[in-house]
Amino acid sequence: MANWVGFLEHVDAWVPQEGEPVHAILDNLNVHRATDILLFSLAHPRWECVFQLIYAAYLNLIEPWWKVLRSLALKGRRFETWEEVCQAIEATTAYWNAHRRPFV
Repeated sequence: MANWVGFLEHVDAWVPQEGEPVHAILDNLNVHRATDILLFSLAHPRWECVFQLIYAAYLNLIEPWWKVLRSLALKGRRFETWEEVCQAIEATTAYWNAHRRPFV
């Protein structure tokens, strides 16, 4: 849980403080509903956590993206450095954005 809260703290520092509220769309993993997360929400009132409906994985559009990312950027490749991984992901993302189509 500390890692998840740490990630949220990192994102909170990265997103400009002025402006719109932050909406975090989360699945129903028990870590996302832990006491530490509730305390984070109280300490950061601009954050609004929206939880995906139980048994509604089809609403989670990140899952098809992970499949695309794995097949185009990572599958069958060996990386010597973290930079090579980042470059492969960036190239795949640029390709996908240039040839985008909806997940249906």
